[in-house]
Parts: sequence; structure tokens; C-alpha cells
Amino acid sequence: MFLNFFYELKNAGLPVSVKEYLTLLSAVDAGIAGKKIEHFYYLSRASLVKDERHLDKFDRVFGQVFKGLESVGEGIEAEIPEDWLRKLTERFLTDEEKAQVEALGGWDKIMEELKKRLEEQKERHEGGSKWIGTGGTSPFGAYGYNPEGVRIGQHGNRNFRAVKVWDKRDFKDLDGEVELGTRTIKLALRKLRRFARAGAAEELDLDGTIKGTAHKGYLDIAFRPERRNTVKVLLFFDVGGSMDYHIKETEELFSAARSEFKHMDYFYFHNCIYEGVWKNNARRHAERVPTWDVIHTYPSDYKVIFVGDAAMSPYEIALAGGSVEHWNEETGQVWMQRMLDTFKHAVWLNPTPERYWSETPSLQMMRQIMEGRMYPLTLDGIEAAIAELLR
Repeated sequence: MFLNFFYELKNAGLPVSVKEYLTLLSAVDAGIAGKKIEHFYYLSRASLVKDERHLDKFDRVFGQVFKGLESVGEGIEAEIPEDWLRKLTERFLTDEEKAQVEALGGWDKIMEELKKRLEEQKERHEGGSKWIGTGGTSPFGAYGYNPEGVRIGQHGNRNFRAVKVWDKRDFKDLDGEVELGTRTIKLALRKLRRFARAGAAEELDLDGTIKGTAHKGYLDIAFRPERRNTVKVLLFFDVGGSMDYHIKETEELFSAARSEFKHMDYFYFHNCIYEGVWKNNARRHAERVPTWDVIHTYPSDYKVIFVGDAAMSPYEIALAGGSVEHWNEETGQVWMQRMLDTFKHAVWLNPTPERYWSETPSLQMMRQIMEGRMYPLTLDGIEAAIAELLR
């Protein structure tokens, strides 16, 4: 019954053994998973995944193989989940109705109104156009529609219009071992390499050995320093939000870069660089790296590559407090400029097709900050970015 699941996990590169598969079957036969797909998910994950690095791959395969089964076998005895009932209040408006919903008119007005309504509202509210609640056209709450507002307590993004999101979200680390469909990204990145022989003489110099032996009349073994790539690369990856739609391309770039550059380090950020970045998305709230430490730790000769779609509220770039996840004392523009002042060789790779760039105001703002050094995450774009880095 689950043989296809086993084969799909193997095809995805997970080190799943036959013994582990048989253990899972024994546990299912013993009734440990019960009748709920959620219980089977945790049982199979505990049985088949040995390393947390493979959790993301496992989730993707599980979702693909068992898609739609969450509603099978549970309808008779299971209660309807509360979040299903809550989302029944979602209001899907026609284009004409959406046009009638007015934005509040700016960041200061939005925050002022939110504070006022928090003080006035005394109970839960669903639908409607004013109070904080679910559904409806209010600028505050979740699962509703308003062209500009604050999203509170909603899982996922529906309209991509909120100017601030008050949720603590967890993002997954990029998989550095993802298998590329082609080797073209690696070949493109190789143009950024610059080789030199430095360090201890520990590599056999065959030509020197032959020449020395012929000249001296006896075996004269010669060594030379190993030929190494001297280019140092610093990568910053935007994760979460709209970047969830670009995971595949970003993982391919990450995997290729790790294999091509010996001197490479990376950090994650969300939407824009602020006072802190992180290296582990699961612990990003507890283990942040101050951006000042990054600036002072890495020499200015590092080549810096930002990877992101730059799709956000313009407030996140231009205003203090504009970040969707915390109160930033200084604007994202200030922090981006500090990075660019330190690392003169920097580019931005954008996974959004270039023909759509003009539709996003924040993208145009970030492109201006980068002084035009934004390129599409395509092979041609990567080659153009590398040419810029080598100037």
C-alpha cells in the first residue's frame, strides 16, 4: 500500500532503508497511527527520517503522495476543525466590490487607527468593515480583503497587500544538497572563480619533478602550493512570504554556490536587511547575528550576492518600524546602504521574471538602492551579475 511512498522518498534523495520501511509497516499494522493522516505523518517521519536536514524533502514528498487524503476516512467520526469553520467567514469579493474598499491612506494613519480600535473593541468580530476580526473588508485582522492594512493571526498570504504582519512564522533552511536539473548554473558561477597558488607547497609538481630529475640526473621530487579559488562570496537569502514560490530556483543556486566556492558564507533575511540576520531559520528569533558583526567580520573584498524578489511594502524599506515582523529602529534603506558602502562588489539576483518588475514599487526602490545592479535569477542574469562583480 505504501510502496509508492517509499520509492518517492528514495527518488527525492532521502536515505531510507528497507528495514526502516518495514518498521513503519509494523507500526501501522499495530494501529499506532490510528485513522488520522496527521498521526500517520508523524509516525512515518519518526520511522523514516534520521536527520533533520531531510525534513523539508520528506514534507514535500509526503504532501505529493498523500495529497487530498486528509479528508478521507475522517468524515464519519472526526469533528470539523475549528479553523475550517473560521475560514468559512472568508469573503471573496468581486472586482467591483474590491474597488469600493478604500485604503486608510498611509502608514501613520494605519497605525493610529489600529491603536484606536484596539482600545475600543471589546469582543470578537467576524466580517464587517471596521473592527479587528476575520473575513470582511476591515484593514485589520485575517482572511479578509483590504488594499492596505495589518494582517494579524493569519496563516499564509492571500492578497499580498498587508503592510505589517504580526505573526511569528517559521521558515525552513534551504537544502544545500538539492540535485540540479542541469549543470548550467554551476558552469555560470565558475566564471566568478579566480585561481592562484598560495599556502604550503604540498601538491606534487609533475612538470617540475621531470625537469629537475632530467637536469640533475637523479630523482628530484618537486612540490608546489595547491591551486585554489581566491574569490570569497557572501550570500544573503530572502526566505518566507512570497519567496516560498521560488524555493526551487533558490535551492539550486545555493547548492551550486556551495560546490563552487571554498570561501563562501551565507545568511538569511526576510524582505529587507535590518539590524540582524540569521543562519538557522528554526532558531532565527533566538540566534540572530547583528548586521554590524557581519560588516565588521568579513573583509570588504568579499563578493556579496543578495537573493530575493524584493516584493514587500514600501514602508519596509523607507520607514523605521516598517518591518513586518518587528520594530526596526532604523530603516531598511539605511542598513542596505551600510552593506553596500562596505562591500563595493555587490549584486541582487531576483527570481521574479524581469517583465513583471515594473509592477512592484518596492522592487523599483530596491533596484535604485542597488544602483541598477539587480539581475533576474536566470542563466543570462547570473552571467551579467558575475560580470558586474568582476569589474
